[in-house]
Formats: sequence, C-alpha cells, structure tokens
Amino acid sequence: MSKYLHNAKKRRLLKKGKQTKWAPFWVVPKIFGLGRRVHPSRITKVKRHWRRKKIGM
Repeated sequence: MSKYLHNAKKRRLLKKGKQTKWAPFWVVPKIFGLGRRVHPSRITKVKRHWRRKKIGM
C-alpha cells in the first residue's frame, strides 16, 4: 500500500471498519429472549476481517 492515502479511500475504509462490529448486547435478549445465550456476532449482518475477506477497493 502507498505511504499516503486519499481521503476518499480513508472514508471507504472507515465505513467498512464500522460494519465489522458486533451487534449491541441488548439486541440479543430482545431477539432471542432472556434465557437464550447467543453471541452478538450472530446478529451482525456484515462480518469482515482484514485477512479473511477483502473489500475490493
């Protein structure tokens, strides 16, 4: 990768970085009920990792 990044590329990377976060903790009991133990990543729509999946920029 080059030494300097353009602002447009930085913005795209920021957006993709925000999509990798898990769902909030309060969403799990709301969707699955109080007694069910489910990992928050199961609800997250976009699951990305910098090594496993590329974003095609």
